[in-house]
Amino acid sequence: MTGIVMDPVQEALDHGLRSLAGLGGDLVDHANRIGATLFSPPRVVIVGRLKAGKSTLVNALIGAPVAETAALEATRLVAVYQDGAPSRAEAVAVDGTRHPITLTRGQTARMPIEEERIAYINRWLPSAAIRDLTLIDTPGLATLTTRNETATRRVLIDGFEQTRTASVDADAAVFLFDSTPRADELAFLQELPLSPLNTLGVLSRADGFGEGALGSRDPIEQAAEHAGRVATRLAHAVSAVVPISGLMAQTSHTGALSEQHARTLAALSALDAEELVDELDRDDDGVIDARMRGELLDLLGEYGILHGRMIARDGAAALNQWLSQRSGVPMLHQLMQSSLSEFAILNRARRVIAYVDQLAYNHPARDQIRMIVHQMRTHPAMLRVALLDDLQKLLAADPYSGVVEEIRTLLLAADPAECVGLPAGSSTQDVHLHANQRLSAAQTQALSTATAAEDAALVDVARAYTALATTGRL
Repeated sequence: MTGIVMDPVQEALDHGLRSLAGLGGDLVDHANRIGATLFSPPRVVIVGRLKAGKSTLVNALIGAPVAETAALEATRLVAVYQDGAPSRAEAVAVDGTRHPITLTRGQTARMPIEEERIAYINRWLPSAAIRDLTLIDTPGLATLTTRNETATRRVLIDGFEQTRTASVDADAAVFLFDSTPRADELAFLQELPLSPLNTLGVLSRADGFGEGALGSRDPIEQAAEHAGRVATRLAHAVSAVVPISGLMAQTSHTGALSEQHARTLAALSALDAEELVDELDRDDDGVIDARMRGELLDLLGEYGILHGRMIARDGAAALNQWLSQRSGVPMLHQLMQSSLSEFAILNRARRVIAYVDQLAYNHPARDQIRMIVHQMRTHPAMLRVALLDDLQKLLAADPYSGVVEEIRTLLLAADPAECVGLPAGSSTQDVHLHANQRLSAAQTQALSTATAAEDAALVDVARAYTALATTGRL
């Protein structure tokens, strides 16, 4: 693994995989395969209802209009977008076989095998935007037919066990919804093998929220307030909720906006609100010609036209920058690259250990493999991985357990002091004192647990407070 900068979790797992390869035989290939999983970019799955705006958001995050229905039938098939050259695509069948797809610019791609046989589509693009994150676009959930939902479930939930060679393993999720998630959407989300810390919520179409662009309140500001309330209510399912205008994001991040568009939009800056509404309602030429009016609506929507027409006077670059900022995608990017990516790595570590553990069940070297797994699990750097695993299991078994918030605090704290409820920057002595107090409380609570998940979680919580009390860090 020379040249790869590893964090402590990756380093601990890499050491274990080297020990696995050291046993020789077919375990060398197993170690290399699992190692490729360990060091590949985290896989972020985009889920939500049909027409929730998933493909539009994928286009914005990649910076190119690649997730269009006409390109790879994206509304019906799971599509995996990853950095790679040359640009190419393949269909991965349920039986694991791979079939190249011929891509022709401007034409619908024909699937090389029957759609029912396809587990997912692999799509490689030379894109810096997806160098550190692989994006998985999925069919819509809870549609009028069950086919789209079945395709998503087969790949993301059935996963490794049912379709071993064709599975798509997700390390994190971005969940799109309109206004408020429906019960069936939340039920699906809970089936994913992820914790709330690995899941971001996206309130889509923020530019049309409430009364819309022409209402009495700015819809994006109103959407941001609503997103905060939803995030609090859905703390058991998502770590945050970001309001997004997918249309504005796609336009600003895919190079679709031209100087001609900006000049045409600037021509509307002299109109008052009523005159602008009349202009947008026209079918024929008015202040601007009908064709360009249609293009602007397709690119910007009513909100972008209403609020961007003054900015358009300064040209396409200024308008594009404004669209990007108002779209909410910069905040989403920030969260995906920071907290979501961090917990995605921890989730990946859980899967790596599970892969190695599976080898022990039927391999002749099972005893040595079990020892390697034990060393991996008990490495100090793996404590955060264990806590994330505890959080997910506890939320499934007893989401109202007080240990849930305790684990969230340990995982989300910015420094050791915050882990024990102290202000950031508190003295080491105070951290040790409070860690010992919390250790004692955890040990007492472990004497009367409500579930097996809570019992197991308190063991790791006690380990965390012991580390904080002795070393001053987690």
